[in-house]
Amino acid sequence: MPNIELIDSYADELTAIRRDIHAHPEIGFEEHRTSGIVAEKLQQWGIEVHRGLGGTGVVGLLKGKGNGTKRVGLRADMDALPMEENTNVKWRSTIPNRFHGCGHDGHTTILLGTARYLAETRNFDGTVAFIFQPAEEGLGGARAMLKDGLFEKFPCDEVYGMHNAPDLDPRQVAIFPGPGMAGADFFDITITGYGSHGAMPERSKDPVVIAMTLGQALQSIVSRNVDPLQSAVLSITQIHAGSAYNVIPNEAKLAGTVRAFSDQVRNQIRDRMRTIAAGIAAAFQVEINVDIRDIFSVLINHEEHSAAVADVAREIVGNENVLTASRPKMGSEDFADMLLAVPGAYLWLGHEGSVPVHNPGFILDDAILPVGASLFSRIIETRLPLVA
Repeated sequence: MPNIELIDSYADELTAIRRDIHAHPEIGFEEHRTSGIVAEKLQQWGIEVHRGLGGTGVVGLLKGKGNGTKRVGLRADMDALPMEENTNVKWRSTIPNRFHGCGHDGHTTILLGTARYLAETRNFDGTVAFIFQPAEEGLGGARAMLKDGLFEKFPCDEVYGMHNAPDLDPRQVAIFPGPGMAGADFFDITITGYGSHGAMPERSKDPVVIAMTLGQALQSIVSRNVDPLQSAVLSITQIHAGSAYNVIPNEAKLAGTVRAFSDQVRNQIRDRMRTIAAGIAAAFQVEINVDIRDIFSVLINHEEHSAAVADVAREIVGNENVLTASRPKMGSEDFADMLLAVPGAYLWLGHEGSVPVHNPGFILDDAILPVGASLFSRIIETRLPLVA
């Protein structure tokens, strides 16, 4: 099935934009150059531009040919990751410890391609809000835009998002109603013990031993407290303690993440973490502080809008390439907060490459750009039809 021909005609220009953004990655709330490129391109195409939402966010508004009052939002994230790139592509990152390892450079470019096409054709009745969001990677960019009044200033009746997916075949689209991505908490646990010489552990309240005990105990929450029919993950991803071979330190720290598809399960895990920590603190006569932070809401696709995306996808990529069976991901996405405010849906678009996102060797397939822009554009033309 074809992409939109006009979008295909400037696929090379989209590739150039994407590779330029890739070579100059910016992490959350620092997307000054990227948001500047976005604003400049939107203005160049005659789109009304608003900057500064949620820090570095950009919103473009475009009215179609008709007199309709319905508004549809399309969202892309702009931030890179604080990690090194380990590829040898000519457009690799020029900034140390900054890498578009999740494909947000592609998402931004796809939405720019959509904006250009819709600005040139305006074959829709209503208003499109092009939402370019900062700081998706765990820093709360969606919540920052919402706090700044995103949908009060730019009301939307529905909103759509998209993510590249190297785990799908090229041109495959996955879209299904219900929970699509897990809610996530980040946690930091500080154990304050009592240090001593490493040769005299009896004089200490060893926070390292306590950290190991606590880490083991926390793993029992998913295996012994959460309903086996509910999916949940508790991962300790950081352990920090000590500075010398012969010193038992005063303090040890654990950090990590909790994932689940149910707020009830998330609350259960939080309660059990605090209870277990309090019990171990009492047993070892130390202080344990548990800080658990809600970072991502559960992403829930709405049924009507998921079905609409599936219909559009069949037009663009063919029925055989549209996956509608529920396949939730344990990863998280802060577009979930926009879907809590406005109904809509989030889709995944497959492309060439076997290296997963967030891997230093990840490479985005530029062939995805006109496909994604065609999907977004047809969603607008379908949801805001121009009546002859």
